Formats: sequence, C-alpha cells, structure tokens
Amino acid sequence: MDPGEELLFRNFQHLKGLKFNDEKVPTTTSREQQKTETSVEKCFDRFDELLFTQPRLSQIHRLEHQYYLDAMLRRLPSNYECLDSSRPWCVYWILQAAQLLSFTFDDQTLENVVQFLSKCRSPTGGFGGGPGQYAHLAPTYAAVNSLCIIGTPEAYRAIDRPTLVQFLFSVRESDGSYRLHVDGETDVRGAYCAISCAKLLNLPEPVIRELFAGTGDWIARCQTYEGGFGGAPDLEAHGGYTFCGIAGLALLNEADKCDKQALLQWTLRRQMSYEGGFQGRTNKLVDGCYSFWVGATIPITQATLSGDDKEMEHTLFDVGALQEYILICCQKQNGGLIDKPGKPQDLYHTCYTLSGVSIAQHSESASCPQVMGDTINELLPTHPLFNIPPKSVAAARSHFSNANDTEFDVNDADLKAEDKQES
Repeated sequence: MDPGEELLFRNFQHLKGLKFNDEKVPTTTSREQQKTETSVEKCFDRFDELLFTQPRLSQIHRLEHQYYLDAMLRRLPSNYECLDSSRPWCVYWILQAAQLLSFTFDDQTLENVVQFLSKCRSPTGGFGGGPGQYAHLAPTYAAVNSLCIIGTPEAYRAIDRPTLVQFLFSVRESDGSYRLHVDGETDVRGAYCAISCAKLLNLPEPVIRELFAGTGDWIARCQTYEGGFGGAPDLEAHGGYTFCGIAGLALLNEADKCDKQALLQWTLRRQMSYEGGFQGRTNKLVDGCYSFWVGATIPITQATLSGDDKEMEHTLFDVGALQEYILICCQKQNGGLIDKPGKPQDLYHTCYTLSGVSIAQHSESASCPQVMGDTINELLPTHPLFNIPPKSVAAARSHFSNANDTEFDVNDADLKAEDKQES
C-alpha cells in the first residue's frame, strides 16, 4: 500500500461469505473450525454494534496490558508452577511485550531480573530453566534475549560467552544439528536458538564457522513437500518450526539452501480468510501466537528473495486483517492477550501476538508504519530474526564485538569443535 494510506477495518458482514464450507460432509476438524469462526463472528458483530459508542474497541488496551505484565514480573500466579523449568521464558515474554508497548520497568526491578537470570546460568555454560537446573538451549535463548533487552553492563556481564560456547559445542551433533540439551532431543528449535545466541552475542567468525558447519544443510532438510519446515527431517510443516528454519538460515546467510518460493507460498496460505489471523499448520485453527511465528516468516522470506537490504515495497500478507484479529478477538479487558476467543490470557500469547502486530505495522516501512485503528495502537518495532528491539540487537553486537579479542582464543575453540566431532 502507499505510504500514509489509512488502514480500514473490513466489512465484517461481507466477510461472512468467506467462512468455512464443509460441503455437507462434517468432520471433527470442520466442526472445530466452524466453532472457532462462530466465536470470532461474535467478536466482529459486537465490534460493529458498539464501535461508535465505545471507541476503545479499536484500541490496544495499553495500560491494562502494562499492569498485567508488571504484576506477572513481580509474582507469578500458582497456575504457572508447571512452567518452573521455563522461568527465563516468562521473563523474556514479559520484557519483550513491555518494550513493544513502550513500557519500561524501574532500574531496581531490572537489576533483580539480572540477578535472577544469573542464578539460572549453569557452571558448564548456558542457562537452565531455573536456578540449579541443567543447561538447555531454549531457556538459554530466552535468557540471552532478556539480558540484551535490559542492555546494562550488569546484564551483559551475566552472559559468560566462553562457557556458553562450550555448552553449544556440547549439544552440537556432527551433522550440524543441535540437541536442546545434553542427550536431549534434536530439532530445528535447537539449531535456531544456538544460531540466534551466537549471532546476537557476536561470537568471533571462526567460532561461528566451527559451530555451524553443516547446520544450514541440516535445516534445509527439514523443509517439507508443502514448503514449510518441520521440527526435523520428514516431519510435518509447522509455523513455529518454519520460523526457526528460515530465521536460522537467514542468520547464517544460507537461505538459498531452501526452496524460498515454496516456503513463501506455504506461509501465505496460513492466513485465514475470515478470521484474519494465522494458523500454524494446514487444516488447523487460527492462533494468536502465529501472528509472529508466521507473520515474521513472510518478510524474512521476502527479504531473502529480494537479495538486498532495502525496505520491501509491499508486504504480501494482509497486515490490516491480522491487526483486526488481535485488536478485536485477542485482548482481555483486564490485560493480557490470548490464542483465540474464549481462551485465558497468558504471557506467551501476550508476547507473540504483540510481536506479530509490530511486524505487521513495521514490515514495509519503519518511517511510515501501517497501524490499524487508533494511532495509540502503534507499537515499537521488533527485529524479525531475534524478536527483540533492533536497538538492543545493535547495542549487544557492538558491546560484545569489543570483547572478542580478550575472551576468546580462536584456536582453542577450533580444537573443542574437532574434539567433539571426533568423539
């Protein structure tokens, strides 16, 4: 669309013709789809009826979301006990969502977060899901992202890059794939988390080459006949794994190893015609979190197809429809965002729905964002490859670039890699 052109809400009455048609052959899948569309339809109808008397219906509930995030950072409710091994993730989801909303925590709170994440760091390198837990690539990614969002000298010091490199070598397989932890499962999430941490922390190029020799080829093998990526070779294409696949390849400058046209086509087909949001797999339901996982995959893929760093002239997905779905169907009045109507709010969906809105708003032009509804809805941009603020990416890479000569003996890193491969 042209810069400055206003985004308009769709005519929801006309959209009813786009609802799913089971051709009089109902299945479990079709019934679930129709049930979801009915719940979305109620949200759309309520929006149409009340918009002119309740203008907040077209707004992001910024203050309520901020209160929700602040309360959750200070004390998680008891129903989060099941995420005891994912506590750095909770921190990351809160910090990332808050920065998108232009909300900053006070210095003492952020210092406490740094101290907590430091306790999650394993003596053998990397971060565990909580203090005293084994190192794992997923919470390592979350902790590194969180500390780089905070971006203070204390936060950077909480990341021990030499032992982190040792941990990455310990979970690397000879074919370039990555286990999520020592003796753990191998999937494309592990490869992406390892690549993201290595690139964000600006590890020396010789170390990068050793760590990710063959990784791009392994990731490319995860692409399926549909065009998306599965968790490992020969598994079903999935939106989250697809993001990990193409983002990992893009960070390695090896996107040409996959079929980018097939990837783009598969990804574009994930946007639901009626709901406006994305599904994560073929014949599955809309889900707010794929606003980022799929929404970011599209501009990443478009950028790799264009072959340059220029801003894209046009984003290929309907950025207005996606924002509609989040604004109208995925916000809780008391704060927090959700998967789909009828679901409870949680930190995961709060982070990734807002991240998806940011991608939709800023994917074409940073100077002229495409904002649906009230101008208050504009969010800060997020880096599509790392999903943290672009300024945090630049600051972290600059900070750690200055430490490479003092922290690393490249020959030692090469020897560690060779020893791991031989064993």
